[in-house]
Order: sequence, then structure tokens, then C-alpha cells
Amino acid sequence: MQTHFSDAQLADPHVASLEKILRSCVHCGFCTATCPTYVVGRDERDSPRGRIYLIKELLETGRAPDAHDVEPLDHCLSCQSCMTTCPSGVDYRRLIDYARVEVETRYERDFWDRALRLLLVWLLPHRGRFRAAIGLGWLGKPFRPLLAGLPRIGSRLDAMLKLSPGSLPARVETEGPGVFAPKEARRGRVALLSGCAQPVLAPQINAATIRVLNRAGIEVVLAKGEGCCGSLAHHMGRETQALASARANIDAWIAEIEGEGLDAIVITASGCGSTIKDYGHMLEGDAAYAEKAKRVAALAKDVSEYLTGLDLAFASPRTDVVAYHSACSAQHGQKIVDTPKALLRRAGYEVRTPAEAHLCCGSAGVYNILQPKIATELRDRKVRHLARLQADFIASGNIGCLTQIGAAASTPTVHFVELLDWAQGGPAPA
Repeated sequence: MQTHFSDAQLADPHVASLEKILRSCVHCGFCTATCPTYVVGRDERDSPRGRIYLIKELLETGRAPDAHDVEPLDHCLSCQSCMTTCPSGVDYRRLIDYARVEVETRYERDFWDRALRLLLVWLLPHRGRFRAAIGLGWLGKPFRPLLAGLPRIGSRLDAMLKLSPGSLPARVETEGPGVFAPKEARRGRVALLSGCAQPVLAPQINAATIRVLNRAGIEVVLAKGEGCCGSLAHHMGRETQALASARANIDAWIAEIEGEGLDAIVITASGCGSTIKDYGHMLEGDAAYAEKAKRVAALAKDVSEYLTGLDLAFASPRTDVVAYHSACSAQHGQKIVDTPKALLRRAGYEVRTPAEAHLCCGSAGVYNILQPKIATELRDRKVRHLARLQADFIASGNIGCLTQIGAAASTPTVHFVELLDWAQGGPAPA
């Protein structure tokens, strides 16, 4: 792609790095075939290629984004499917991250849009606030038809209430902080990300993970001071908040690394894993954290990656049929495609893969709240493909996908590590 930057612009290292990415694009259009928003809408502006042209123009001119620019940028799910498809290796992720910060800092959204975004980043990364918000959601559910009719904000409020669970599981001791030692001799030591939304919505996921790791002789620590990975704020362009979360986690894990040591930082939500593995890039300009961020990112592993290297025993192997949904943050963000399926097969399950497995389910952090129309279309498309597999369970490795798909699927949704725990003699998933 031809670019037109001045020497003064290219003197900025950040602009120079983005210009290099832009020039790597040959505008072949392969990305349009696998971009969810282009597949459902057939609008060139809602494709990676279209957004790249838009971002190039914003960078070259230096002008602030306007409403015409913001719509296609907001429509991007950051699924990174285009990066998997791209034959030229265009690092589209860096471009859209830049664009989101530009929108957040230089574009004034209307009051309701701004208020909702502020509410989401204030609530979701904090477990106590999130629990309280779900309680309020129960009170709001009877008023859904009334709220849905409100201009500008109605469809988003309706989406929030639809996604709000009818009840919350009981709190468990594995929410942390704490140390969970194996009954047999210790063979390793890992930190497990407890996170923010997942311990509220599905605390059984980390509980199952701890049981599986303990059976393999792995000590598990839930480090004091860790919390939200920062991805929710990061994908909304709120970099100050995202980096503050990243630094808090790095401090918590570095204390463990330099204390009793860690073999890995295990993550059960692939959306979080994709962000934590990128901490080195996110904080490369921070002299106090750059090296520590690299150390943490190097230790970060999806739970499937870490479990693959262990000698797992399955005392109660299963024969159930599992439809496996690969989260975008796993298959595109971390290039983890077959590892979870291989683990399920080792445990005895028959694993089936749906058509269009590369396409997003529409969850994408808080995308299903901010862009409910597109998110619902993608979800329903995904659920139809999964239903055709006639499976006993739908499994995935990301809480966002499980919540999104579970809101419409008649087949039970479950994290794959819960199925592994079950095949080892653990409790059946609820």
C-alpha cells in the first residue's frame, strides 16, 4: 500500500511503525472473506481492508475521527481472523488498537454512548461491582420491553438484560487469593489468573482447573493483587486504565516469580490470555515495566497449552459428543486451534467442529452489548452451525463465548477444562 507521510511524521517512532504495517498491505482482499462484519453486511468499509484505508487517511492527515469514521471502527470485533487469513502478515491488531485510542481521546461520543462505556469499564473489571450490577439486572428484567424502546440506548440495555444470568453460582474458595497444594509430591508451581467477570459468572471453571492441576502434582497460587487483565478497557481505547490493570497483575506475578518461583501463568479465559501475552508490547515504552512485562508474557499459557505437557490420567473417561467452539482469541489471537480438542479426545470425548469455525460468535468482550444487532446475527449463525452437530455439550475456552452462545443455544455450554475434570472423576458440570 502506498503511503504519504512527511519526514516530520515519520520521525515519531510510533507513526513509523504503523506506516510500516500499512505498507505491508497489498489490498488483495483475502481478509474480507473471513471478516465477520463483512460476511454479514457486505460493506467494504466494514472490512479490514476498508478500515486500513480509513486508518491510513487518519494517520496521514492527522485529523480527528468523525462519526462517519467511528462507525466502521466500532464495528470491528478485534477477532483477528483477518490476520490468520492475510498472506502478507499485516499486523492489523496494532492498527485497530491505535484507531480506538484515537477515537477515545479525540472524538466526542453522544451522552448515552459515553455513559454506557464508562459504566462498563467501571463495573466489569471489579467483581463486587459486577455482582451488584447483576442483582440490579434481575430487578430490571420485567421492564425490558419498556427499556428496549428508549432511543439510542434501548437496544443496548436490552442486550445487557438478556445476557444477565437468572442466578449466580455460589462463591467458592478458589476465587483467591490463596495457594492450593497437590495431595501428592509437588511437581511444579503455577499462578492461575482468577480474573474479573469469570469468577462471578462461572467460578466452577477455575475450581475445576485447580483440581486437574493438583491431580497432576502442580501447586496453584492465586496471587494477591491480581485482577482484570485489562482487555475490556484496552479494546475500548481506554489505555490508561488497561495499562494500570496490566501493571497490577505484573506486580502480583513478579512477586511470585521472585519468591517461590513459577513455571507458568495459566489462563482459563483465552480473551485474557491473548492480552496478557501482549503485555510486552503494551508496556514496551514503560522503562519501569518493560522487562517485567516481557517476563510475565513469556510465562503466560492458555490452560490447554500447559495441560498438554502434563501426564494426565483419566480414571473415568467419557464418551459424550462435544461440539467445540474455538474462541477467536484462542485460534486467531494465540494460534491455539487443536490443543483443546486433542485434550478432550484424550479424555474419551468425541469432538466435532462446526462449519465456519473461524467466524466470531459475536461476544468479543463487551461487543455484544455495544453492537447488539451485529452480535446477535453472528451468535445466531454460530448457534445454528453448532446445533447441526447434535452434540451433548458445546465446549469452549472463553467465558465470553460461553455466555454469548449459552444465551441462545439449547445444548449446554461448558468450559472444556470442566469436561477434563469430569473425566478424571471430578463433579459433573452443573
